[in-house]
Amino acid sequence: MLELSAYSGLFLAAFAAATLLPAQSEALLVALLLSEQYPAWLLLAVASSGNVLGSLLNWWLGRCVERFRQRRWFPVSASQLEKAQQAYQRYGRWSLLLSWVPIIGDPLTVVAGVMREPWWRFLLIVTLAKVGRYLVLLLATLGWLG
Repeated sequence: MLELSAYSGLFLAAFAAATLLPAQSEALLVALLLSEQYPAWLLLAVASSGNVLGSLLNWWLGRCVERFRQRRWFPVSASQLEKAQQAYQRYGRWSLLLSWVPIIGDPLTVVAGVMREPWWRFLLIVTLAKVGRYLVLLLATLGWLG
């Protein structure tokens, strides 16, 4: 039971961290790695899955949200949205490799949805970025990076 709650907690933390919610998953991943009670590869898979799915939620919200841009309650001004779209057009889909970066990564995944980035390409690039970040963290925590 404790094992299931550890994996569930890590998945939910990673999922929330990938959305626009202010959350963080790295500390929990490191704590679970340091406990040496869980296989590192499984922790990597759980954290990566949650984080990628959270980014897919952002992408989907981006696909859906633009139709509401003229509403008064829309959380982003038209000029801010235009600026974000121009930046995405300038730097392209490869900017999604920065989707793991705090503060800019989550809005970037929303903008990718607004810009109609194909889901399979989005999924591929974001998965590379998210798994890569967690893999480096895992290797550093376990002392495998020198």
